[in-house]
Amino acid sequence: MPHRTATLLWRAFLAAALVCAVGLLPWLSRTDPALTVLKARSAERDPDPAVLAAVRAQLGLEDGPLRLLGQWLGGLPRGDAGRSWISGDAVMPGVLQALGASLLLMGAALVVAFGTAGLVCARTLWRGGAEASRPGGSGSAVLAALPEFLTASVLATVVGVQLGWLPALGWYGPRWIVLPALALGLPAGAVLGRLLDDLLPGAFAEPWARAAAARGLPERTVARQAVRRCLPGLLPNMGLFVVGLTGGAVAVEQIFDIPGLGRTTLQAALAQDLPVLQAGTLALLLLAAVAAGLSRLATRLLVGPALRSGALPSLHGPAPTARRTLPVVYGSLLLGVVALGLPRDPLALNTRLRLQQPTWAHPFGTDALGRDLLARVAHGAVDTLLLALAISAVALGTGVLLGLLPRVSGPLVDTVNAVPPVLAALLVAAVAGNGSGTPTLAVAALAWTPLAAHTSALLRQERATLHVTATRGLGAGRWHILRHELLPAVLPPVTRHALLRLPGVALALASLGFLGLGAQPPSPEWGLLLAENQPYAERAPWAVLAPAAVLALLGALAVTAAGGLRVAPVNRAGRQRELAAR
Repeated sequence: MPHRTATLLWRAFLAAALVCAVGLLPWLSRTDPALTVLKARSAERDPDPAVLAAVRAQLGLEDGPLRLLGQWLGGLPRGDAGRSWISGDAVMPGVLQALGASLLLMGAALVVAFGTAGLVCARTLWRGGAEASRPGGSGSAVLAALPEFLTASVLATVVGVQLGWLPALGWYGPRWIVLPALALGLPAGAVLGRLLDDLLPGAFAEPWARAAAARGLPERTVARQAVRRCLPGLLPNMGLFVVGLTGGAVAVEQIFDIPGLGRTTLQAALAQDLPVLQAGTLALLLLAAVAAGLSRLATRLLVGPALRSGALPSLHGPAPTARRTLPVVYGSLLLGVVALGLPRDPLALNTRLRLQQPTWAHPFGTDALGRDLLARVAHGAVDTLLLALAISAVALGTGVLLGLLPRVSGPLVDTVNAVPPVLAALLVAAVAGNGSGTPTLAVAALAWTPLAAHTSALLRQERATLHVTATRGLGAGRWHILRHELLPAVLPPVTRHALLRLPGVALALASLGFLGLGAQPPSPEWGLLLAENQPYAERAPWAVLAPAAVLALLGALAVTAAGGLRVAPVNRAGRQRELAAR
C-alpha cells in the first residue's frame, strides 16, 4: 500500500508539473501572449498599445501566470476548464468532442494495427517458430519506415481524389475514418508485429509448446497460447501506442481535416490559447494513466501467479542464425545513394528544370525549384542519420537505466509519453529557442519511453524465470543476478527494439520538419523535403517518393541488422554449479 501511494503521488506530481509548464509556455518563450492571441483572432488588426492593453485586461494577463493557473485549476473540480482565449467558447465541451473524435480514430487505427501485426507474424505462427532461424521482415521494415503524413498524403491523393473510392477530407461518418486509420495503423502495426515476432520463437521453443505439439494439440491452439505467452512483454508498449495514436496523430489530422485532440492541442499551442492547451494536455495525461493501468491489469490476468512463483522459463534462448547478406545489401544501397549525391550541390537552382522526371543527369529528378533531388536527399541523409543514430543511442542508454527502476520510471514513462512530439518541440523552443536543434531535443526527450517500458516488462518476466530463482536460491546477490542473468537476457531484445525504432526517430525528426518546427528552408532536411514536395505529389510523384524510399531503405537496414543482433546462449547450469561450489 505505501508503494502504491508513493507511485500515485509521484504520478500526480509529474502531471501537475507538465500542466504547469504548459501554463507558463508564453512566459517561458518570452513572447507577448496578448499579441499572439490578437494575431490568432484577426491577423489584419493593427496591434497598437491600446488594443493590446484591452486584450490583456480581458484575459487577466496582468495578474500574472500563477494566478491564471490557479484560477484554471480551481475550476476543474466543477468541470469548468475556462473559456478559449481565441473564440470565447467554453473549453470543456470542445476538448471532449475532440477527444471523442481521436478515440474513435484511435480505435479504428488499433484494429488496422492488430491486423497488420498479425500479418507480420503470420509466417512464424503458421510454422510454429520453425522459420525463426531465418529472420527477415524487410517488408514490415519498409512499412514501419513510411512516414504517417506521407502515407496519409498518398492515400488521400490516390484513393480519395484520383480513384474516388473513399472520402479524403472531413469527419462525417464511418467512411471518413478508413483512410486516416490506415495511415496511422499500418506503421504502428508493423512495429508491433516485429516486436511480437521477435519473442515468438522463444515461446514455441519452451517445453510446454513442444509437449503440446507432441500430444497432437491443434497448431492453432499452440499458436494462440504462444501469443498469450509473449503479450505481457509487449503490453506496456501497446499502452504507449494507444496514447501515441491519439496525441501524436497531428499531421494525419491536419491532412484529413479531422477535429481531433492532437490537432486541437497543436492549434492551441501555436495560438497560445492556454485554457484549451492545458485542457488538451490534461486529457492526454488521463488517457495515458488509463492505458497504463489497463496494460498492467491485462499483464496480471495473462500471466497470473507465475510472475510471483518463479515458474516461467526464459523467452530468450539460443540465438537463431540471421541472414547476413540483407543488411550488407541495404547498407550498400544507402551508402551508394549518399556517395552519389554528396558531390552534387543541393542548393543549385535551375528553374528551367522544374519538376523534371528522373534522368541520367538527375537520377531522382528535380523539385519545384529545379534543385537536384539526389543531392538534397544525400545531404539531408547525413544530418538526419547522424542525429537519428545519436538520439537512438542516448535513448537506449536512458531507457535501459530507467527501466531498471520501474517504480521511478513507470509514472515518468506514462507522463512523458502523453506529450505529443509537437508540444514537446514547442516547449523546447520556448526555453531554448526555435532552430535546427529543437527537433533533436524534443525527440530525444521522448524517444527513451518505449525502451524503458520494454526493459521493465522483460525484467519483470526474467526475474520470474526458473534459472534466476535457482541462482538466487544458491546465494547469488542482486548485482551478480543483474549482471550475469538479467542484463544478458534483456539487452539484446531491447537493443533490437532500439534499432527497430531508428527509422521512427528519423520520422519524428522529419515530422517536426514537415510541420515547420526546426530546420528552415533551404535546408535539405528530409522532413522539409517531404513538406516542400508534398503539394506536387500528384504531378511529380518522384519528388516525394525519393526521400520516402530512402526512409524505407533505412527501415529495412535497421530491422535486418537487428535480426542478427543476438548473443550466445548463457551457460546457466555451469554458473549455478559454480555458485553451489562456493
